[in-house]
Amino acid sequence: MNLTALKKQFQPYPYHMVEASPWPLLTSFAVLSMMAGAVLYFNGIAYGRNLLGLGFLSTLFAFILWFRDVTTEGTYLGDHTLIVQKGLTMGVALFILSETFVFLSVFWAYFHSSLAPTVELGSHWPPAGIEALNPFAIPLLNTILLLSSGAAVTYAHHALIQGNRGATILGVTMTLVFAILFTALQGVEYANAGFTIADGVYGSCFFFATGLHGVHVIVGTAFIAVAFYRIIAYHLTDHHHLGFESSILYWHFVDVVWLFLYVSIYWWGS
Repeated sequence: MNLTALKKQFQPYPYHMVEASPWPLLTSFAVLSMMAGAVLYFNGIAYGRNLLGLGFLSTLFAFILWFRDVTTEGTYLGDHTLIVQKGLTMGVALFILSETFVFLSVFWAYFHSSLAPTVELGSHWPPAGIEALNPFAIPLLNTILLLSSGAAVTYAHHALIQGNRGATILGVTMTLVFAILFTALQGVEYANAGFTIADGVYGSCFFFATGLHGVHVIVGTAFIAVAFYRIIAYHLTDHHHLGFESSILYWHFVDVVWLFLYVSIYWWGS
């Protein structure tokens, strides 16, 4: 019997004591490099693009290895007891709450400018010279895709609880397809928009709000893709699928934020 097994056999508490890990430190430096590279690149400074790419690859590398270690702890080592799972669920809930306040600040900036447009904006919203996007074109299609993806991942969750593996895989596959289509259409929308982020407060608010949400869609897609791999690998069962539930909670948060974005920025703001 090895030392790890002995520790678990005589451990007097249900908590998982995390061992020393290099990934938090690596992630912090990787994110710092990525953001510094982005600032340099946006300002046209040499090698900014290289630093941005290096930071992004380092962040991706750290995430993959960190996910691997957490998966090993929860699947093979049995470290995720019920008490630990409750703590992880609370952590995800607090993380989503913090993201809620991030988007609250974005909406605050948008409505601060749009509800009482200043003279510099022509006392009109959208400002003079800005042609808003048609809310019943790509934005409406993206709304349908995102809501459909939320329904599909919920279907997959209930299928997993009932032990229906085929339906679970189908639901998650549909979710990933809808998410990828949403991101692709968002790119098409940006490419054909008649304004840029540099076009005053409207462009800044529009691209920051929708772009920030787009980043969350990409991250949520990655979370669900990891859960999909774990379902395929038989890591997740009908009674042990905390990672999948956490990704679903995050995805529903992304859905709700998009509804507010669509109604306020695309429909009312146009």
